[in-house]
Amino acid sequence: MTGIGTESSAMESARMTQSEAAGEAILLDGKAFAATIRTRVADHVSRLAADHGIVPGLAVVLVGEDPASQVYVRMKGKQTREAGMASFEHRLDATVSQADLLDLVRQLNVDPAVHGILVQLPLPEQVDTGAVLDAIDPAKDVDGFHVSNVGRLGAGQKAMVPCTPLGCLMLLRDHLGSLSGLDAVVLGRSNIVGKPMAQLLLRESCTVTIAHSRTRDLAEVTRRADILVAAVGRPGMVTGDMLKPGATVIDVGINRITEGDATRLVGDCDFASCREVAGAITPVPGGVGPMTIACLLANTITACCRANGLAEPEGLTL
Repeated sequence: MTGIGTESSAMESARMTQSEAAGEAILLDGKAFAATIRTRVADHVSRLAADHGIVPGLAVVLVGEDPASQVYVRMKGKQTREAGMASFEHRLDATVSQADLLDLVRQLNVDPAVHGILVQLPLPEQVDTGAVLDAIDPAKDVDGFHVSNVGRLGAGQKAMVPCTPLGCLMLLRDHLGSLSGLDAVVLGRSNIVGKPMAQLLLRESCTVTIAHSRTRDLAEVTRRADILVAAVGRPGMVTGDMLKPGATVIDVGINRITEGDATRLVGDCDFASCREVAGAITPVPGGVGPMTIACLLANTITACCRANGLAEPEGLTL
């Protein structure tokens, strides 16, 4: 990873940050950081157009009318266009056949104007999600879900990195500098966040533990963590007494809680109690969420540069 955080001997300062337990935790502002990433993306898009006549293109496929998915797709399209990139949106009926969806993916695979392909999940039950994701050209798989990219990431080779774990790593490196030697616990073992997050932390020379619903004495495990990444989809599961004082907490959870007529977003961490113990923590909303879309744009730029044999953008790639 180049240009993300510092690679100097920041180990000691990171240790000092971890030990500062007094007062409220520092808020890691993912919204502000994501804006910085999008600015870097837009600058690189301008240079690609000026120097090579290339406009990176991102194709997003939405099947059905899931309200949350519609919001995500609309936001992705807006930010893609704001960065100066080409945005291609394909909206399909919820009853679409798997064969027709696969045909669309194959068309996008060979479209030279499309450098990144994202199929919005979840997909309807008549469609085999794995088959669709595996049909995407790995070089255009900006979500990083293709088995080829999963394997390459695990082997320490060049790969498209899933957007949410990449955003988490950027936040961690920006705050802590070097992560080498730190104890990291990833709470959650999904293919989308938990497993790739653990792989990225291993690359940073962390000592990594993956914890989950079957982990015995979970609080004992999490209290060892200098870095805790919570990605289980259970609101408020992590409480302050489960943290090591001064730990850096990345809350990936986005859970909708209904209270009377109002709905609000909360993370997997009980924010109030965790902020009293942690050294730094991401808020929900405004933490990891904005970083995910910013990293999607960054991955599209990376895919475009690789497809054209150009240098990859510094600070936006692994």
